Amino acid sequence: MQLNYYQREDQVLLAVDCIIFGFDKKNLKVLLIKRNFEPEKGKWSLIGGFLKKNENLDEAAARVLETLTGLNDIYLEQLHTYSKIDRDPGQRTISVAYYALINVDSHQFDGIQIDSAKWFKLKEAPDLIFDHNEMVEKAMARLRRKAMTKPIGFELLPEKFTMRQLQNLYESILGKKLDKRNFINKINSLDVLIKLDEKDMTVSKKGAYLYVFDKDKYEKKVEEEGFSFKL
Repeated sequence: MQLNYYQREDQVLLAVDCIIFGFDKKNLKVLLIKRNFEPEKGKWSLIGGFLKKNENLDEAAARVLETLTGLNDIYLEQLHTYSKIDRDPGQRTISVAYYALINVDSHQFDGIQIDSAKWFKLKEAPDLIFDHNEMVEKAMARLRRKAMTKPIGFELLPEKFTMRQLQNLYESILGKKLDKRNFINKINSLDVLIKLDEKDMTVSKKGAYLYVFDKDKYEKKVEEEGFSFKL
């Protein structure tokens, strides 16, 4: 028999909401859904769900992500807890936000369970329900800070990528144009990429060389001398 020691205390719901960022070689995007239930039925929302009794928050976020999109084994990080009393008109609900990073081209969403899910460029995303706009803004701020100190951006790229794609990514994250020569010089000075003999022939007649991220070299540099991606 399980005793309820806290039955006199207020009971509240605990939710997880996932800000899913994706990169399609040109633009940084966010995955949204159009709600098919109340409250706020028919409006755009982040993907989310409620914590189960037999799981912790990280497990809940991973479950919601995989159940609704078919995605697993991707970068997922806890962002912030939202607890305003009136944040959800349906019931008193606390939400813990997570953000995920994926390469759009590498995931076909074969297991997606939401017909209304759609990718939006960040600048073209619709207004969201509750405090979800605030969640996206906070996730972007976190992503910008992380991108300057860790190679987090490579989670958004395919395994092989061009220097142009890498620059497009950082411009999307930082929200500004970067000088091509300065960017290439900075990336080369970091010495964490391996240039391949292969080329992407879809970008021009001459093609563009492909690169891969050298995780071992990055970890060695961090251990020996620290590291900064600041551009």
